[in-house]
Amino acid sequence: MNFKEELQKKTFLAEQVIRKYLPEESGFSKNMAEAVNYSMLAGGKRLRPVFMYETYRMFGGREELVEPFMAAMEMVHTHSLIHDDLPALDNDEYRRGRKTTHVVYGESAAILAGDALLNYAYETAFAAFDMTCACGASMQTRITQALKILGRKTGIYGMLGGQGVDVENDGKPLTREMLDYIYENKTSALIECAMMIGAVLAGASKEETEKIEQAAGRIGIAFQIQDDILDVTGSTKELGKAVGSDEKNHKTTYVTLEGMEKAGEKVRILTDEAIGLLQELPGEKEFLTELLISLCTRRK
Repeated sequence: MNFKEELQKKTFLAEQVIRKYLPEESGFSKNMAEAVNYSMLAGGKRLRPVFMYETYRMFGGREELVEPFMAAMEMVHTHSLIHDDLPALDNDEYRRGRKTTHVVYGESAAILAGDALLNYAYETAFAAFDMTCACGASMQTRITQALKILGRKTGIYGMLGGQGVDVENDGKPLTREMLDYIYENKTSALIECAMMIGAVLAGASKEETEKIEQAAGRIGIAFQIQDDILDVTGSTKELGKAVGSDEKNHKTTYVTLEGMEKAGEKVRILTDEAIGLLQELPGEKEFLTELLISLCTRRK
């Protein structure tokens, strides 16, 4: 397997799925749809929908049932980025190599676009009920379970809860316990959400889904710690956004608490643990394993 080629193919697939579900730019709400689509089409790794799709395939999923959830997952993620970039939060001017939504469309439009995108994500996920492959009772039960995961992992007990604690303590020294809480919710929760939904929609057992959650949790924290490392060692050209913002904003990160060497070692340990958990599950997982390794060593 040529990992880079496979990643390009799977990222392209995720991109096509996402485009299929974007709102139409017409009518009186045309400007809002344009702001939403500007943010959604800004590029990015499409990591979460790729994780969802690969987990779905790993457990034998072959229908298109996963597609509305892939799009919804990226919508939730993009909504969080739009709001993170606002002047009231991180006040960033660049995201993925181009101007952020509030810089292009104005602050009020960006707030509303983020709100609209979050709501539209759930509207998109509900579209799974209308698919021909969702006619049976067992499939409808899987969709219901997936929606429950989506709601919990993206809300106050997941991503938004982690963001709230992060914002409330912005610029303050954090304990390791609080930092872990922020990472587990602000970052890990969405990756857990993506992979758990993929597993549930494909018919994975409760025990298998719990193991996927554990693996995804480790992936999410490793991904965030690597982000901390890149904020110190990366460049704006590589990352497509400003670097050094953590230090500028006096932000507590894994690097500031543990140092660069320990942070790097933690990324490797968590990645190895995640791969170990995946190996205990059935199905083809060569690509997923390579994807985890690439995240551990990424430069952007």
